[in-house]
Amino acid sequence: MDEILKAARLEKHAVNDAELALINRQTLRAMTAEEVFTFRLAACDNQVDRDFERFTDAALEGLAPLFVGRPVLMDHRWNAGSQTARVYAAEVEKNGAVSRLVLRCYMPRTDQTEGTIAAIESGILRECSVGCSVERVICSICGADQAKTCCQHWPGREYDGHLCVMELDGARDAYEVSLVAVPAQPDAGIIKSKRYGGQDGPQEPPADTGEKEALRMAQAMQEQETLRYGGIAQ
Repeated sequence: MDEILKAARLEKHAVNDAELALINRQTLRAMTAEEVFTFRLAACDNQVDRDFERFTDAALEGLAPLFVGRPVLMDHRWNAGSQTARVYAAEVEKNGAVSRLVLRCYMPRTDQTEGTIAAIESGILRECSVGCSVERVICSICGADQAKTCCQHWPGREYDGHLCVMELDGARDAYEVSLVAVPAQPDAGIIKSKRYGGQDGPQEPPADTGEKEALRMAQAMQEQETLRYGGIAQ
């Protein structure tokens, strides 16, 4: 299964003794409250998002422990130099019918991080993106798992009065959190919705020319991934 990117909201978070104890599980030496800056991320939830996807409650609960210890990067650059913070705690918070995965992160207060901390505190740097993968992507219309097949239904369209939504289920892995200028774009959703790893194409092509082209691109990308991974759905 390919990495799924979702936008998150960053908020400042105060550190206390209990939080500091969790932070020091990640460090090689005991840090003091004065040495760290903490913030929290309102990450993914169980509501339908702008990609017409939603995480199941079970997926959120499964992702929480996987994110603990994961790095916070700058702009999804997977290298040591871009590591700026680390997730030290994660939990699912519930508010009525809404379940939301909240990540708590810390970074050391150093000359190198002073600018980043100032940008967060001033509200300049507040867009984030979280990367994870799931085991199943279930179409709400027909129940097809998009990790195994590619059904004819398109997220965001209505079928007999029912909105098509892709349900992300089964936490597989959590990769990283990134501080970004622009979060994951909704325009990528139509391509992503048809390239979760399934090998079979829709039975009928969409009527819209733009969607036909999107489907053609998605199928070509699936073929490339099949060659790359030896035919094993990722």
